Amino acid sequence: MIKRVVTKKISFDNEKYLAEQTKEILSRVKRFDNKLYLEFGGKICFDYHAARVLPGYDPNVKMRLLEKLKDYAEIIISVYAKDIEQGRVRGDYGITYDLATLKLIDDLKAWHLDVSSVVLTRFNNEPAAIKFKRRLEKLGLKVYKHVTIAGYPHDVEKIVSFSGYGRNEYIETKKPVVIVSAPGPGSGKLAVCLSQLYHDHVKGINSGYAKFETFPIWNLALHHPVNIAYEAATVDLADFNLVDPFHLEKYKKEAINYNRDVEAFPILRNIIHKITGSKSSYYNSPTDMGCNRAGFGIVDDRGAQEAARQEIIRRYFRHNLEFAVGSGAKEELERAQAIMDKAEVKPEDRSVVVPARKAAEDCRKKGKGNKGYFCGAAIELPDGKIVTGKNSPLMHAASSAIINAIKHLAKIDDSMHILKPEVMNDLSRLKKDILSMASESLTLDEILVALSISAHNDSNAKKASSKLKDLRGCELHSTHLPTPGDEAGLRKLGVNFTTDAIPSSSLFFNY
Repeated sequence: MIKRVVTKKISFDNEKYLAEQTKEILSRVKRFDNKLYLEFGGKICFDYHAARVLPGYDPNVKMRLLEKLKDYAEIIISVYAKDIEQGRVRGDYGITYDLATLKLIDDLKAWHLDVSSVVLTRFNNEPAAIKFKRRLEKLGLKVYKHVTIAGYPHDVEKIVSFSGYGRNEYIETKKPVVIVSAPGPGSGKLAVCLSQLYHDHVKGINSGYAKFETFPIWNLALHHPVNIAYEAATVDLADFNLVDPFHLEKYKKEAINYNRDVEAFPILRNIIHKITGSKSSYYNSPTDMGCNRAGFGIVDDRGAQEAARQEIIRRYFRHNLEFAVGSGAKEELERAQAIMDKAEVKPEDRSVVVPARKAAEDCRKKGKGNKGYFCGAAIELPDGKIVTGKNSPLMHAASSAIINAIKHLAKIDDSMHILKPEVMNDLSRLKKDILSMASESLTLDEILVALSISAHNDSNAKKASSKLKDLRGCELHSTHLPTPGDEAGLRKLGVNFTTDAIPSSSLFFNY
């Protein structure tokens, strides 16, 4: 075990942020006829990216904000019909967008926040989208359809007309603030907001638009690690930050935005001017359209910078994994590497990387791997201690590291067994003799089951299993590719996981 001094300071004040953000949203509503369409960028709940780069940030602080605004706000969920048809997957949850939409609705319900409707955007009679629409309607939700508009977004005359936005179904809303969220990026939130603006102005209602997106943070420096971490999080979209040229020209002040918003602003401004019939506007820059007070919640800039650097490294490892398994492009990995260079960090700056590699090397030297493969894993605990694990014929390296970690937290001697040998043997025999699986070595998911069974009549196993909750938010690195069972177990435990993505066996399919 390796001891490292760690001081995890709170870098973000949620209460200060909530007060600032609530005030800003309500002030925006007053600019218009008590009607504001607020596009929610990023994740509306469980925003673990923000929590990782801003230590102390409540992943559900946006939900708390909506809870404060629930008398004033209602929620619409926008989902791209083709994402449903093509079975697009949310990488962080490992579920398709239709299920991610249902999960988002359930998450909002858990906070006593109701979704008033769902919009299927760029709908073109996709069979899977039609089926999903029926499912939502059976659940009691209103579902609207928005069509693909030819010439979008450049043909402003066509877009802002009866044959453009006019073809979209008008979404009936009742409250002053209409939150437009989505299960993921590219779902058409902005188009939904603008379509509603068009219909409202046809009806004589002077409604407005604003964008609530946490990153990049407009009042932090361009090359601040927190803003660079946004680029790392959007490598697949090839986003990059820049000084907002429209804001600089109008106000003679630097504000940070990102390329897609800056590129789209002239077109977006023209659309809004066409809708409202006026050249005067509150929107002199893409930054003006933003409604983001996150920068004012940062209370420890130094801590936020270091946390952001660590997130940049984690993102690099994620793209390295995706490239290794064929789901990511080489260009994305190269962009992730370039972003690391910009932030002046390297993979070994992640505290658990070198210990994991050393554990694998120790395993190789002792010849105690599984079928000639020697894997190592390391996890950093809340007190700064780094605990390692190696693979064996009975256990994967990640499983070993987790078991060793909870034994340390429970103050159980390293020589003590907390997994009943008979339970382990029965599970291995089940995999090999009955299920005919190629490997009898247990994944983390299977180890957690074995631990739960062992805890039934073993006090040490029970004591150790109670410490699993303390692993949430801990950092773990493995030298080898995770199996689905390892990845699922780590996700359930809430562990921030990275890997060198070395194949863990010669098999093409390895569970």
